[in-house]
Order: sequence, then C-alpha cells, then structure tokens
Amino acid sequence: MSFTLRQLRYFLAVCEVGQVSAAARELYVSQSSVTTAIQEIERVLEQPLFIRGSRGVSPTDVGLAFLPKAREIVRMADEAARVTIPDALLSGRVRVGVTYTVMAYFVPQHIQKIASLYPHLEVEWREMGRPEVEAQLDSGELDFGLMLTSNLQSPLLQCETFVHSKRRLWLAPTHPLAGAAQVPLTEIARHPYVLLTVDEAAETTRQYWGELRPRVFLKTSSIEAVRSIVANGNGITILSDMVYRPWSLEGKRVETRVPQHQVPDMKIGLAWRRGASFTGPMKTLQDYCHRQYAVTDVAGSGLA
Repeated sequence: MSFTLRQLRYFLAVCEVGQVSAAARELYVSQSSVTTAIQEIERVLEQPLFIRGSRGVSPTDVGLAFLPKAREIVRMADEAARVTIPDALLSGRVRVGVTYTVMAYFVPQHIQKIASLYPHLEVEWREMGRPEVEAQLDSGELDFGLMLTSNLQSPLLQCETFVHSKRRLWLAPTHPLAGAAQVPLTEIARHPYVLLTVDEAAETTRQYWGELRPRVFLKTSSIEAVRSIVANGNGITILSDMVYRPWSLEGKRVETRVPQHQVPDMKIGLAWRRGASFTGPMKTLQDYCHRQYAVTDVAGSGLA
C-alpha cells in the first residue's frame, strides 16, 4: 500500500496546527476524514505518527522523521502540476527590490524555479527596507518591488497582490489562552506580548489594536527570537502564517489560535512605478507570479 497526496496533506496540516479538529477546519473537511487519513498512514508505517494529549497532538519520533519526506513529496507534486516548457530563448534583466521578511520566507522557493524555467533571464534580487524599495521604484532604479502590498505608501506606485497570509495568535501549548479556539484582543492584551519590529510588523500591529494596547515586554527584529520566547511560555504574539513554524530552534512547540476580532491578512505581491512600460523580462516575471498564485487583488492600477 502507498500513500496518497490527500493523506500527506492532511498529515502536514495536523503537524502545522497541532490539533486534528483545527486541521480539519483549515482543510474544510470533517474531523473524521483527517483522523482516517492519519490512521491509514500509520497502518502503512506500522507506527504511530502522533502522541494524543488533552490539548492536541504532537509528532512521535516516527512522525518527526516522516515530516520532511512528506513535505518534499507534496512540494514535488505541486511543482509537477505547474510544469511548463522552459523558455530557453528569453533573455534580459529584471531588477527586484525585496523587503526583509519576504526575502527570508517567500523568495527562496522561487529562485530555483525561475532559473529552471528561464535559464537566460537575469533576476537581480536586492534586499532592502520598504522606504528604499519605494524610493528606487520611483526613481527607476528598480523594475519591481516584492513586498507587503497592504502598506504601500507612494501614490506613484501600483501593485498586484498574490498571497494573503492569515495572522494568528502564537502561544505555547501550556499558555492560559491555549484552551480557547478563538481569543479576543481584550484577553490577549492581558498577557506579556513580544513585538516583532522588522518589515513594518510594529506599524501593522498598531493598526488593528485600535484603542487597546498589547503589554509589550520585548521588541525584536528576530522572528526566531519571537518563536523561542513564545515556545518557552514567556510571551505571546500575533504574526502571519507565512512565518509560522510549529517548533522553536530548541524543539519546543508553538501553537496558533484565531484572534476573535478582525485582524488583517499579510498581503504580498509585486509593486511597480505607475505608468511604467513593461519590458519582456518584467512581463515574464509578472506572468510567472500569475501562474504560481491566483491574483486576488489589484491596487492602484484601475483593475481593483
């Protein structure tokens, strides 16, 4: 007997959220469907994948060993579904400014794909802060900015959004708020809060807290520091799914819960100078993004 992609996707979802019920909600399927898929994999392996507890599940040693293999199989299947013939004739250069978080958690997976599809296309990736990206787009030093489109400042720029990454509450499994599926901001505000400062995270946080204020006891530009502090039970935070990982560097669990009040998604996409004429390489990169992601929003371009 072999594994199906559906079973592997359900297994990965449970690993990510640490609860079968929460994984079922994320997948829009019944809890029994997820349970059955996990049991089918366990029958093949003849080993349990998860340890069941009162607050959810955590991977066994077998589950932890199986996790990277499952991720790789699903990744390869997704890539195969998007396979196209490489354009060996296309050449030229496109200059892309990338903000820090987007570079770390979004760009690496695409560098190899683009190089494979367009071997003679030169993509010049430049990591910098938002003000620098916007300034260099305005001046013509950059062709595109790959960035958080929700916070676009310059009226001279327009953008397309490709990814909406939900923001959730991060907390340790033993935290007092871990027992609730949804947590109001009024309750979150009662507990020590770790504030991420990189890539406008602090500014975005202020926007949705309104008159409330989190009890910030530490500010840091390091996402890994936030992850460790949360996993240790010393604080909580609200960050996007794009940067979420269920384990800290020390191997401790980080769980997520849904904030009860509306918290905006992190929006990621391409920005460019309004009225710019697209070169062949620019159009190629934009078309690549269209194929990888459904275009969900267009701002400032007359297409919204």
